[in-house]
Amino acid sequence: MRAAVLALALCAALVSPAFGFYLPGVAPQDYARDDLINFKVNSIRSDKALPMEYYKLPYCQPDHIVSSAENLGEVLRGDRIFNSLYQIQMRLDERCKVVCRVIALTPPQVKTIHEAIEYEYRVNMILDNLPAAEVRQHLDETGAPIIDETTGQPRKYYERGFPVGVKVSESEDGPHRFYVNNHARFTILYHRDADTDLARIVGFEVEPASVRHEYDRWDDSAPRLKTCAGNADEPHPLGESPQIVAAGEEIVFTYDVVFKSSPVRWASRWDTYLQTQDREIHWFSVVNSAMILLFLSGMVAMIMIRTLRRDITQYNQLETVEETAEETGWKLVHGDVFRPPPAPGALSVCIGTGSQLLGMTFVTMIFAVLGFLSPANRGGLMTAMLMLFVFMGVINGYVTGRMLRGFALTDWQGHTLKTALAFPSVVFAVVFALNLLVWGRRSAAAVPFGTLVALLLLWGAINTPLVYVGSYFGFKTTPPETPVRTNKIPRQVPPQPWYMSPWFSALVGGVLPFGAVFIELFFILTSMWLHQTYYIFGILFLVYLILVLTCAEITIVLCYFQLCGEDYRWWWRSFFTSGSSALYVFMYSAFYFATKLDITRTVPTVMYFCYMGLLSLGFLMITGTVGFVSCLGFVRAIYGSVKID
Repeated sequence: MRAAVLALALCAALVSPAFGFYLPGVAPQDYARDDLINFKVNSIRSDKALPMEYYKLPYCQPDHIVSSAENLGEVLRGDRIFNSLYQIQMRLDERCKVVCRVIALTPPQVKTIHEAIEYEYRVNMILDNLPAAEVRQHLDETGAPIIDETTGQPRKYYERGFPVGVKVSESEDGPHRFYVNNHARFTILYHRDADTDLARIVGFEVEPASVRHEYDRWDDSAPRLKTCAGNADEPHPLGESPQIVAAGEEIVFTYDVVFKSSPVRWASRWDTYLQTQDREIHWFSVVNSAMILLFLSGMVAMIMIRTLRRDITQYNQLETVEETAEETGWKLVHGDVFRPPPAPGALSVCIGTGSQLLGMTFVTMIFAVLGFLSPANRGGLMTAMLMLFVFMGVINGYVTGRMLRGFALTDWQGHTLKTALAFPSVVFAVVFALNLLVWGRRSAAAVPFGTLVALLLLWGAINTPLVYVGSYFGFKTTPPETPVRTNKIPRQVPPQPWYMSPWFSALVGGVLPFGAVFIELFFILTSMWLHQTYYIFGILFLVYLILVLTCAEITIVLCYFQLCGEDYRWWWRSFFTSGSSALYVFMYSAFYFATKLDITRTVPTVMYFCYMGLLSLGFLMITGTVGFVSCLGFVRAIYGSVKID
């Protein structure tokens, strides 16, 4: 019964990926009328520059700033969440509530605000775990709003946060004026329980404005502003008297609060945040990947059913009828096909690392599809991936140990140390070097020293011992016997045509796996670098499975052609055949940087290409491992099917 329920949940998530269920620990919060609720503030982010902490700008600060980091993933993502002076009472509308007054801006403060406006930074606030967002409407080709058939209202989506301010110029060559958004109108959507009169917050919308407030006499206990005498139903527009940013200027920060009842239930309150992506394009990605897979499956079926069956039948008949017949084709290299490759230890390390990453991504996908990685849990995805990588170290060690035993290598402790340190050390070295640059910029993206120590402890105290445990048991197992004996003297490989050279075949082999994922890769990059929420995990899981099958099939096809050319050096080539798709991933990331991003500063540019390099390296390990394992199984199968003396 439990298995049936789990299967139904998985199918439902695949069909409608955005509507997953939430973790049991993410419980709704019920509010009675007039309950006090405090806002939290998050890092101010820009698509053009590094994130900065909220209080780096001259905003209103509480007497005691308290950090609200919840998990490791939040810290690594650059989320710096603090308390604030913004406070509301549940279901109580308020007009022009004063937060604080900044008496006189200093030149450094003016410079900071100017840069924040210039680089289009957006202010991020959090209420009841919902991020503040500006309302946008879906438009058709003519620019008219698209009407939702269910509600009869224009379809809307959310854009996270709101701009720090605006830059205005009377002419292209004229001087610029900077105006800060010192007023915000918050619209709180709530869903009320008719029986208890308790309510749950289901929406957090914001409309920013720049208003130069006026008053007769300032009273800290009860300030009265002349500019707040308008209609309470209308927000303050950017009108005739916006708040300019200049040295010596005084800024008064205010906000309105409007509560609106909503039919949206608490479990569906994230749906609007997740409607920024077009699902039709995602399904086109699946169809595109499936067509590539179907094409490759046809080629593999032709090789396996027609060519291989004919070859095996012919070879077996020659063995029984005419023992002196000359061997041809892939059977000719049977005495060398299982000869250990150059640097077998390095190959074992690569395959072990790829197995660890493959296990991490697969289990993460399963949890994500089942809804356990809700967007309500900020940093949950990164935390889950990090912890799964650490505990998948046992798989890394086991695979490495078995391969070392198969290659008859005796120094399993030394190679195990290499596989435990190789990939994590590269990642940590790059992250630490980038962190030094970000520390110099005093950005919120800088990982605190304590977090770096925690990562080192996870790596050294958990991951490395697990790798050794897995390697010990993997090395102690009896490796499977090869179906054919290996000759003592290696056979000379005949000259190969140019199209069968290792580099060319590897570059060709990586095209189709990349083609299977490049559409979905666009949305992943958009989520990473343009701060959009990615939650179409059902479709992503399908594309992931198609990628694995595509890597396996293209490697088998090219391996067969290689063996038919009497080239038995398939070990490393099978790894790089599908692994070369990582090169196309990195090239595509460079194209995405040039066409979609507007990053001009040096440090963000270096960070982008370094992180995309690490992502491509992980992609190489995963796809290369899939190709190698598939090719190994294929070679063992075909040489175990023929009679060879």
